[in-house]
Amino acid sequence: MSSRARVYLRLGRVSNLPTVWTNVLCGMVLSGSAPRAIDVALVGFAVSLMYVGGMFLNDAFDREIDARERPERPIPSGLVSAREVFAVGYGLLGAGVLIVGGHAYVANRGMAPALASALLAGAIVLYDAWHKGNPLSPALMGACRVLVYMTAAFAAGGQLGSAVLAGGVALLFYLIGLTAIAKQENLLAVRSLWALGFMAVPFLATLGAPLTGMMGTIAYGALAGCVIHAVRLLRGTRKDRIPRAVVTLIAGISLLDAVLIARSGAPGADGAAALAMLGFPLTLAMQRVVRGT
Repeated sequence: MSSRARVYLRLGRVSNLPTVWTNVLCGMVLSGSAPRAIDVALVGFAVSLMYVGGMFLNDAFDREIDARERPERPIPSGLVSAREVFAVGYGLLGAGVLIVGGHAYVANRGMAPALASALLAGAIVLYDAWHKGNPLSPALMGACRVLVYMTAAFAAGGQLGSAVLAGGVALLFYLIGLTAIAKQENLLAVRSLWALGFMAVPFLATLGAPLTGMMGTIAYGALAGCVIHAVRLLRGTRKDRIPRAVVTLIAGISLLDAVLIARSGAPGADGAAALAMLGFPLTLAMQRVVRGT
């Protein structure tokens, strides 16, 4: 692998992509559609491009802060220019929107998928440009993932009904807690442990998941185990405890997707939930190769 490719992998935080794929699958299932493999693949690819593009822009916008706090990052260390990172980031966002729009046109799904993906692109740029010092940035990050649900739901030809909206609320609160913790990565003490309280919302919202069968029970238990493990990490004394907790909770997004899918009771929900659960170990494995933060 070339040095440029390695730099791009670091910039894109590609190890977190399995959580994007499970978001797409979850959004489609919750929409009431029967997602086809081609829908999941194309929209998953498009949103992956947008996620990576957003990560590129995150580094580009944060280059001055990284120069002080994380000089080993690609831009401040001189491995790549900010101009190139901006160009690639915006290019990937645009490509993702075009792919979603093209798929919607061919599948006769109307303008809703393209509009949702355009809103997603806008939210990503807004977050990247305005997350430092912004008290609303955790909610903005969560909104980006909720818009993935919406984009996927429309692209699959489904409806933006109560299941998608309720799932979006659960995901939003999970991401608010996660992002608030992630913002403390450079501190030796956790000053925002209260943020974990937001993560209680997904559990309250999905209390019925264990009643939907074995897969719902397994997914619910796995998500609880993930959060409990992260809390234990945060209460430890290791200097890297916050980054380790953050990457664990990022991987846990796939487990929340699995819980929501299993709870939906849609045809084939157990198989889709089991597939979503695989995103958790896959993300953790990929994080050993490329850092997730």
